[in-house]
Amino acid sequence: MRLLLHPTYFPNIVTFAVIAQNEVCWEMEDNYQKQTYRNRCYICTDKGRHLLNIPIKHVGGDHGRQKYKEVLVDNAYPWQRNHWRTLQTAYRTSPFFEFYEDDLAPLYGKPHKFLLDFNLHTISNVCELLQMDMPEAKTSTFEKEPKGKQDCRFLVNAKKDIPTVQENYVQVFGDRHGFIKNTSILDLLFNEGPNALNYLQQQELGSMKE
Repeated sequence: MRLLLHPTYFPNIVTFAVIAQNEVCWEMEDNYQKQTYRNRCYICTDKGRHLLNIPIKHVGGDHGRQKYKEVLVDNAYPWQRNHWRTLQTAYRTSPFFEFYEDDLAPLYGKPHKFLLDFNLHTISNVCELLQMDMPEAKTSTFEKEPKGKQDCRFLVNAKKDIPTVQENYVQVFGDRHGFIKNTSILDLLFNEGPNALNYLQQQELGSMKE
């Protein structure tokens, strides 16, 4: 069965394992919600788990709910430069950062208008680096209870701990903080390189129910 997912900013490892192991459809018609991975991801730095947050332009209360696909990135703040510098500092000593940096740097080299479009671009970029197909199916209407799809949209919730068993791999600062699970796919990519896809395909995901 096809799984329904929200596109997020460099998705976490559980979400990317779902993408690697299943046929996926992207939710395109939902409303934007705060406290989700839509505009954030977590990486590992010398200080431990670290948040990278994309600033967005918030609409006023009179406008009511806003569609995710209409959310604008706030480029008045130099978030792209800051995110890329943080990634360089955190992962420049990882085994594969130099191998991938030329492919990832352009994502931070020009402004992006819509958050959803940028997120899909980051996912497509990683899929290409992993040599896997980017899911192309997208919703055209919003369904609270999707028909013919398994609803995995709950994975977007940044405040919900997903009860999965994740196999440890060597992280740059693992000797200081121990293994930090379910970080951004970038952490796995920079540390495991070409083995990242095999790692994702081997992860035990269970039933993936909320």
